[in-house]
Amino acid sequence: MTSTAFPGISTPAGPLPVNAPGWNRQRHSQMPSHRYADPYDRVAIPLSDAERTWPTRRFTAAPLWVPVDLRDGNQALAEPMDPARKRRFFDLMVAMGYKEIEVGYPSASQTDFDFVRLIAEQGIAPEDVTIVVFTAARRDLIARTVEAVRGIRNPVVIHLYTATAPIWRETVLGRDRDELRELILDAGRDVRALAGDLPRVRFEFSPEVFMLTEPDYALEVCNAMTALWEATPERPVILNLPATVEIATPNVYADQIEYMHRNLERREGVILSVHPHNDRGTGIACAELALLAGAERIEGCLFGNGERTGNVDLVTLALNLHAQGIDPMIDFSDIDEIRRTVEHSNRIEVHPRHPYVGDLVHTAFSGTHQDAIRKGFAEHRARAACEGRTEREIAWRVPYLPVDPADLGRSYDAVIRVNSQSGKGGIAYLLETGFGVQLPRRLQIDLAGHVQRRADESGAELDAHALWRIFDETYLGAGDDTRIALSEVRIEETAAESRVAFRLRIDDVETHAERIGVGPVEAVTAEFARRGLAIEVLDLHQTSIGSGNAVEALTLLEHRSAHGTGWVAGRDRSVLTATLNAVVAAADAALRTS
Repeated sequence: MTSTAFPGISTPAGPLPVNAPGWNRQRHSQMPSHRYADPYDRVAIPLSDAERTWPTRRFTAAPLWVPVDLRDGNQALAEPMDPARKRRFFDLMVAMGYKEIEVGYPSASQTDFDFVRLIAEQGIAPEDVTIVVFTAARRDLIARTVEAVRGIRNPVVIHLYTATAPIWRETVLGRDRDELRELILDAGRDVRALAGDLPRVRFEFSPEVFMLTEPDYALEVCNAMTALWEATPERPVILNLPATVEIATPNVYADQIEYMHRNLERREGVILSVHPHNDRGTGIACAELALLAGAERIEGCLFGNGERTGNVDLVTLALNLHAQGIDPMIDFSDIDEIRRTVEHSNRIEVHPRHPYVGDLVHTAFSGTHQDAIRKGFAEHRARAACEGRTEREIAWRVPYLPVDPADLGRSYDAVIRVNSQSGKGGIAYLLETGFGVQLPRRLQIDLAGHVQRRADESGAELDAHALWRIFDETYLGAGDDTRIALSEVRIEETAAESRVAFRLRIDDVETHAERIGVGPVEAVTAEFARRGLAIEVLDLHQTSIGSGNAVEALTLLEHRSAHGTGWVAGRDRSVLTATLNAVVAAADAALRTS
């Protein structure tokens, strides 16, 4: 059975036509897409539907993480790291909890060689951190690499690589399959001979460009290397299978990894590793599906630095696990300090939309998003109070925020930011978090209109202080220009009656008034009505400005007069005075529109 719902996508019944009924076709592009072969045809994966298990598997624990920033990431920098930057980066990764770190390509540059010697001579790495060094399959380069690591007290991994894909064999190396296999085995023998006396050394092999290598050949070469290096559970060999250049959808890479996982010899003596790049923008997906397909170890860079579009981003991968309730075993509780160190070392800024760490990734400008987040925060606080626990102890479920910013050392200050696209929820949230002011819903709607006009005029973002200025000018802004003044308010309460006396000035006419048996608000509004200013109080809401000893009362009042309805506010250290100030403001507004 076929469907035309998703034209151009392959189904068990075959590919769907791109001109299926109802499909809105655009004009033919001028791009020569025919020049690129179908990646599904380039690498035939001998894995049947019955054998494929990765689509139904789930994550249960973190993999082995191996940051390669100091080697692979460093090679991709326009200005490679100097020793000080390398040291700062290395110390950061140790502090975060990485237990295996690729520190350099010591045969490629004197700087890398010297940094590895620094580790050997000064013992800057904790004893439980494994040091990885990288080398090409050439005896002189292997010898230089072994010279660099000699004397390191930590466990050491010597990482040997050779490209194995057909175009690399034919165009770059000029070897056929058998010749290249022997070259790789010769290099493996050199590694064993030159480094075999090191007390805590293990070996790693990468068939570079694995994703374009024939599966049977990749399997053949990897099995030959684990046999040569005598892989056992007690001294495992790392087989690292790189997506050196992404060429297909992530499910293809997952199939390739599962094929190797199922068919490798000495599997119990192998740590199966992956090293995805991001050429198609799907490096994260490739890494995650590869883990589901049997990989146990991931090489990548913090925030995805690397050649071309970069290596897979270890921070995003780890925090994706965190967001699924799985401990990533790496500390990201001060993610801004991590970012600062990485930016300093790489001299590359992290994009503001970069997952988890970017300046704007926890920020909502959209009104609907802001409203949902504000309500989510309110529900979260209420649930914590109801359960008698702190807000950090209960399950996180705030809309649009997959993780609690506080987990990463972030405050909530930038979660909601207001511009011309924002709505009442975001405005209310900023006034509440910035000034402690809680607005009733109808006032939120009224204020949003004023904010929208101001944002449209300026085209700029409005922070909490700018919002408060708009609020002040709109609802508290009569000031010295008011045509009404209320003074000398006295309230007397006895068992028999209540008495309110006050002095009222409207324009230049001042009178003394007194009312018995009513409260202050009723007394003042009755006097206004007697003077021809009928004011009806529709809603009266009490809140406060600020916190602590300096708190001020704020009365928010919705009123109706002959000229319509509106909102005003009054403030004072006294709740009563703030309320009467609001009533006077309502009358003044009615007088001005009469």
